[in-house]
Amino acid sequence: MRIKIGLKCEETGDINYSTFKNSKNTTGKLELKKYCPRLRKHTVHKEVKLKS
Repeated sequence: MRIKIGLKCEETGDINYSTFKNSKNTTGKLELKKYCPRLRKHTVHKEVKLKS
């Protein structure tokens, strides 16, 4: 029941990371602070769907 998701930077709109999540355990959207290479600082990244 794991699905592939992307993590999109809130400030630039770039999808910098992709990962898997268990949709049964984590029903809400992920929101993590990750490094954005374009801005060269840590920013909030939110979950988006990736094309399969």
